[in-house]
Amino acid sequence: MSAVIPRIEQLSSRVVRVLGCNPGPMTLQGTNTYLVGTGRRRVLIDTGEPSVPEYISNLKEALHQNDTSIQQILVTHWHHDHAGGVPDIFTHIHKDLEVSKLPRSPSQPEGIGEEKRKYTYLKDGDVIKTEGATLRVLFTPGHTDDHMALYLEEEKAVFSGDCILGEGTAVFEDLHDYMLSLHTLLDVNADLIYPGHGPVVLSACSKIQEYITHRGAREQQILDVLRDNAADAFSSSALVKLVYKDTPEHLHRAAEINLLHHLKKLQKEGKIFLVRDSEEKWKSNL
Repeated sequence: MSAVIPRIEQLSSRVVRVLGCNPGPMTLQGTNTYLVGTGRRRVLIDTGEPSVPEYISNLKEALHQNDTSIQQILVTHWHHDHAGGVPDIFTHIHKDLEVSKLPRSPSQPEGIGEEKRKYTYLKDGDVIKTEGATLRVLFTPGHTDDHMALYLEEEKAVFSGDCILGEGTAVFEDLHDYMLSLHTLLDVNADLIYPGHGPVVLSACSKIQEYITHRGAREQQILDVLRDNAADAFSSSALVKLVYKDTPEHLHRAAEINLLHHLKKLQKEGKIFLVRDSEEKWKSNL
């Protein structure tokens, strides 16, 4: 069992974590949001879910404790547990804040809250500065098409959003892009990771390499099951029970999403093929 994450914690001289108070199977103890900087105005990274009064109360308290206000909001990606708290911050803390993120790809309309206020769009390599902190945007798609991480130059640290978690492994929409993003983060050679969920990761490169190795091992497990049963075809739900047998059953639905991404990647590589029966089934091509 991991250590309990406090609702407000000073992690370094320039980083304060405020817990989103939205625990769940996918969010772990909740979304980590971060106040970054040392001055009277600081950058807020991510905002938790909509309609969580406890989070807004904690954020207000953290601002008061540090005698600071919000300079701007950076959203690592569009998911509601990261972007959803913005309207509540507008209502209860500050209504005139710039909110920045990367655009969706392919482009699609998006806005903030019922008023559909516009985001300010960033691009890979952009730099955001506040007193005591310099943040560089890293385009890291895969978990979502608009996902970004942020490199904190003063600490050699990465705010990883949902690309890397403090415990367990992440889910993703596109495995090919996700693997490229893991290598992008590895190339940064950061010392530590401030993740979107879970505790701080102190050995950043080891954790990222662990993710890369895990995905490679998972892919090999899938190939092994299909090769060892070459005469049979398997549905994704049947494969989940074999490949993810050590994963709690209540997480199998999320695991099946990841499994399907592996299957599509392996199909593109010609290693497996799809059999169209009463349901989609997969067979080895090796």
